[in-house]
Parts: sequence; C-alpha cells; structure tokens
Amino acid sequence: MTEVFDSRRCQLGEGPLWHPERKQLFWFDILGKRLLSKVGDTPLEWRFGEHVSAAGWIDMETLILASESGLYRFELSSGARTLLVPLEADDPVTRSNDGRADPFGGFWIGTMGLNAEKGAGAIYRFFDGKLSRLYENLTITNAICFSPDGEFAYFTDTVTGKILRQPLDAQGWPVGGTEEFVDLEPGGLNPDGAVVDSRGNLWNAQWGAGRVGCYDAYGQYQSMVSVDARQASCPALGGEDLKTLFVTTAAVGLEDTGDGAGQTFACRIDVAGQAEHRVRV
Repeated sequence: MTEVFDSRRCQLGEGPLWHPERKQLFWFDILGKRLLSKVGDTPLEWRFGEHVSAAGWIDMETLILASESGLYRFELSSGARTLLVPLEADDPVTRSNDGRADPFGGFWIGTMGLNAEKGAGAIYRFFDGKLSRLYENLTITNAICFSPDGEFAYFTDTVTGKILRQPLDAQGWPVGGTEEFVDLEPGGLNPDGAVVDSRGNLWNAQWGAGRVGCYDAYGQYQSMVSVDARQASCPALGGEDLKTLFVTTAAVGLEDTGDGAGQTFACRIDVAGQAEHRVRV
C-alpha cells in the first residue's frame, strides 16, 4: 500500500519525473496548468497559461517541457521558457499528454483531444532538434516507456485496453510493426501511464482501478500496488536507490469521494528503476 508523498490535490496529476541529478520529483496537474515539485517538506509550484503535461531532463537546471502548444526549454531557477518546436500549436482541439525520454536521448510525447475526441491524438519523437510524428489517429495516448536495453518502446491508446510494444532500431526509431504486449480489456482495466524498471518489468497505472499493475518483460502479470485514489494516472521510479514507486492521481470528477483523489503517492518496492534518460537538444 502506498503512502501520501504530497497532499496537494491535482485535478489531473500526470507526468512524474525523478530527476537523477537533482534527486527530486517533478509532476504535473494538467487541468490546473501547473508543474509541481518539493524539496524536503517545502512545496514548489510553477503556473502556466496553458496545459502542461510531461517533462524530461536536459541538465541540472533545465527541463524539456511539453505543453499544448510546443516543446520548451524550461529553466527551473527563473521559470523562463524557450520554444524548441511547436506541437500541434495550430490545432485548438488537442493538448499534450504522456511523454518520456528514450535511451537514445530522444523525447516521445503524445497528444490527445481536450475532450478525448476520437482519433485526435498522435505520438511524436523529438530527436536532434526535429519533431517527427510516429503514430496518428489515437484517442488517449499513454504508457510511453522503454526497455532497459533500448530494444523496445511501449505505449497505449487507453480506450483500446491494450499496451503495445514497438521494436526500435539502433537510433531509437520504430522498426517494423507494433505487437500486443498486454491486453487489459478482458479485466475491464484502463491502461494509463507506465514506467519500466531495471529488470524490464512494466509498471502500469490503471485508471479507475486505484492500482499500479506490474508485468514482466513477456507481458505476464506479476503483482499490483494499491493506491488510495481511484484514478491512478502515472508511475515513476526514483529515490536515492531508485526503489521508490511514485504515483500521480486525479481528482477530476471525484471531489466528494473522501479518498486521496488527486494526491501523489509513494511506496517502496524491491527492484530498482532505470535512471531517467537525458534528453538531447
């Protein structure tokens, strides 16, 4: 069972990132248009005029930040943003959603409709200064993560109930077709964000079920971690030894449930995560 890591309630918590150099967790409240963190017991918060959803780390002081209009360099000390590339900036229907850096220094980012419009989303890869669209006609992009050896990427369109696996080439680009990794539809589970640990196990937050399920490198169910919030949205692995599982959750639509909806949780597990990869810009 998890414990509360941060009690601030997010309307839509997402995108937890453990910065391996700062030893610090960052996460987002997408609907609240804010980036959150904390140092010790001191809460930190940055507010924006648009939806923000995911980040990767560039160096000790700089993140790559995904918003509904673009990918930005974000300076933590000053809060300054510098546009790297637009991201569907001319499409008023969509916003950014789940994202993560790959082992090759690329940054994958998904988009979706503001109201989860069918087929409005896509997944892109930002690499060597260029944004390339990899997949389109998706509805709710989620679960972007990578195997430790860089051989596979994983992702889902939540509405399908299936997590897919994508082989990658030596530079991290998709090669060949996707294959089904886990089918959660028979159990009525909705795959949300995911992260892969150092052994290749995939930890998937399952929206509506108050849990994070763990699946081995072959897609076989191993275990689960309960969260005191029905809408678990995304996990991250961090802490000094990378054995702390952090989980963001969402309060949207559940304000009167009395549970920990929207809070961010943490628990100890017995396997280390991967250190999050640095993004090349």
